[in-house]
Amino acid sequence: MDDCLFCKIAGGKIPAKLVLDEPDIAAFEDINPQAPVHLLLIPRRHVASLNETTEEDAPLLGRLLTAARRLAREKGIDASGYRVVVNTMAGAGQSVFHVHLHLLGGRPMHWPPG
Repeated sequence: MDDCLFCKIAGGKIPAKLVLDEPDIAAFEDINPQAPVHLLLIPRRHVASLNETTEEDAPLLGRLLTAARRLAREKGIDASGYRVVVNTMAGAGQSVFHVHLHLLGGRPMHWPPG
């Protein structure tokens, strides 16, 4: 999608600190981190939100989650704990309408989160 921030990052049109660059997914550092480790994981294909995913997207969503697990290990937060968040729609905090996972860690995570 031409006007999507995350599509532009995935396409290399906007610079980002990539930590994962695979054919169907990418991950990069959040520009406004809410924890010492705050990464965003995205599919390269534009999907506006979790509401727009289908059963056919299950393998892609699974790859995003397993990539989050791998990155947590690489960043050294797997043993202490981490949080994976998917905000869906504006009322839940989604501000970029391209489905993405937040990987947060490196500090205690409190509940409830919001």
